[in-house]
Amino acid sequence: MRVIVAEDSALLRQGLARLLDDFGIEVVAELPDAERLLELVVAQRPDAVLLDIRMPPTHTDEGLRAARAVRARCPGTGVLLLSQYVETGDPVRALARDPRGFGYLLKDRVADADELLDALRRVATGGSAVDPRIVERLMNRARPGDTLDALTPREREVLGLMAEGRSNEAIARRLRVSGKTLETHVRSVFGKLCLEPTPDDHRRVLAVLAWLRV
Repeated sequence: MRVIVAEDSALLRQGLARLLDDFGIEVVAELPDAERLLELVVAQRPDAVLLDIRMPPTHTDEGLRAARAVRARCPGTGVLLLSQYVETGDPVRALARDPRGFGYLLKDRVADADELLDALRRVATGGSAVDPRIVERLMNRARPGDTLDALTPREREVLGLMAEGRSNEAIARRLRVSGKTLETHVRSVFGKLCLEPTPDDHRRVLAVLAWLRV
C-alpha cells in the first residue's frame, strides 16, 4: 500500500510515517499542510491519504476541503481524516454523502496500530471507517420517541459496528457469533428502524448514517 501523510504536527507526522513503514506501508510523501496535497495525489496516485481535518493556515477545515478535492479528482484514492475532537458536523455529513473510500478517526486512535491500519486498509480498498466514539455520540443524541429504544443491547452493538463501516464478517468476528446469528441481528435492526436491508456495505452505511440523522 502507498500512502501520503498530511499532518501539521511534525512529531505526529513523523510518528505516523514510522509506524506505517514498520508495517510495510510505503509513505510516498509527508506534508505539513494541505496546500500541495491534491497536486501530489494526482502525481503519485497513492492508495490512500491520511490527513488532519484542521490544517494551516487557519486550522479550521483545510483538511476537510482538501479531502473533498482529492475525492472529486481522484476517487480511487481512499481518504482517512484525523481529528483531535469529536466532531459530528461537516466531517460526518461528508462521509454520509458517499462513504466509499472514506474514513474518520480521532487522533487518539492512532495509538492503537491495529485499529489505525485496519481503517486505512478499509478506505484504501473502497470501504469506510468511522471512529467508535463518533458513532457513540450520534447514537446517544436525545430524541423523543427514539426507536433506538426498541433495540436490544446486542442490536445496538450491531448498529454501531455497521455505522463504523464494518462488514458482516468483521462484526461476527468482533462479537464472536456465527454469520447466521449476525444476519438475524442485522435483519432485526433494519426491521425495527424501518430501513431496507441491503447486502451492499456502502448502501448499508449510508442508510444507517442517514437514520442517525447526520
